[in-house]
Amino acid sequence: MDKIAVVNIADIFQSPFGHPGFGLGVLVSIIVSNAMIIASLILLFLLIFGGISIIIGAGAGNPESTAKGKKAATSALIGFLIIFAAYWIIQIIEKITGMAILSVGI
Repeated sequence: MDKIAVVNIADIFQSPFGHPGFGLGVLVSIIVSNAMIIASLILLFLLIFGGISIIIGAGAGNPESTAKGKKAATSALIGFLIIFAAYWIIQIIEKITGMAILSVGI
């Protein structure tokens, strides 16, 4: 029974990414920890798109384009607030439990 504990699973099952110790869990942690950056970039592009749609719609007297721009900007802000709240909830859980959820050790 003691010999089971001696087996290193990383030696038997290699990482599909070619780097020892770098598996799917590390990849997911990297993506999740960078979610704020990704969400910020999406927010920026959607706010620019929404603002341009509002300006063009108001200038052309097209209420559909103005409404479309307002909806894009509002949806972008709501989505960013959800990501922002989720990030801080994870930070609070990390502090309470003492576990590192978003930190990656490569």
